[in-house]
Amino acid sequence: MAGIVHEAESKALLSQIEQESEAAAKQLAEAAHLRKGQIVVVGCSTSEVVGRKVGSWSTPEVGQAIYNGLNRVFAPLGVFIAAQCCEHLNRAIIVDYDAVSGAEIVNVKPQPKAGGSFATAVYHALPHAVALEEIKADAGLDIGGTLIGMHLKKVAVPVRLEQDHIGEAIILAARTRPKFIGGERANYEEDLKNGYPCFD
Repeated sequence: MAGIVHEAESKALLSQIEQESEAAAKQLAEAAHLRKGQIVVVGCSTSEVVGRKVGSWSTPEVGQAIYNGLNRVFAPLGVFIAAQCCEHLNRAIIVDYDAVSGAEIVNVKPQPKAGGSFATAVYHALPHAVALEEIKADAGLDIGGTLIGMHLKKVAVPVRLEQDHIGEAIILAARTRPKFIGGERANYEEDLKNGYPCFD
């Protein structure tokens, strides 16, 4: 009986994590005005999500649940997920080749203890997964204090989400906008204050 209860609790937790991930993705997509072809970098400590210290309790099932929730929102929008690996892979990026066809790829395959469970889930889910040393994403989600700032375009703007946790992990989010340049005589495009232009 104890095994059945534990399994039911585990399924309930994974379902909760998936739902929270989906909610966070929806809120970020709306706040950042995300559209087809853009990239969201996601750093994730599954250890933090299950209430452990970052890097100490990598959990593949949790990584998969988070990917499922995020992908349910981003895939229909045509927005690419770029998974930031952990420090053991120098915070390399796993992303679909279609998002970065001109980029210089590197040869590494993430696993739960060297790359992280979330990056591993993304690697196995994408049709044409590649690894990069860096990327400049349009928005980002930091799940559990993974420090994604190095992979965001300038200028990063903090976004406060109503869904501020996934499991036990704190979520920090960001969108980006073009730099304001010039001085006091400069005029600015109002439409660019909230993101990058769309010429479709």
